[in-house]
Amino acid sequence: MRLRGRKIVGGRARGIVLVSRKPLSFLGGVDPENGVVIDAESDIRGESIRDRILVFPRGKGSTVGSYVIYQLKKNGVAPKAIIVGEAETIVATGAIIAGIPMVDKIDISRFRSGQRVEVNADEGEVIIVE
Repeated sequence: MRLRGRKIVGGRARGIVLVSRKPLSFLGGVDPENGVVIDAESDIRGESIRDRILVFPRGKGSTVGSYVIYQLKKNGVAPKAIIVGEAETIVATGAIIAGIPMVDKIDISRFRSGQRVEVNADEGEVIIVE
């Protein structure tokens, strides 16, 4: 299945999806040392975002979250790509400075954790392989 969205940060990635149905805060919500979600209210608490295709509706929280995304990348525990329903400044800025492919305007209800996907953020396209 091919889904069309909007390029936020170009690039390509393929991998396994991790889906949160709730907005995600990176500051205090994701451990920048190991990439594990630590937000007590998150539906993916305890999961690692490392090397996953991270799917969630939108970001929330402090602008410092952008730097947490960059720290995740520097520590080698960042997601391979980010797919969101609605891009907002915090996550978009973090993806830009970290060089993580990012697409928005995607219907995230089409995804489930464990699926294999290919992200072509240059074209704003996501392909669900399985």
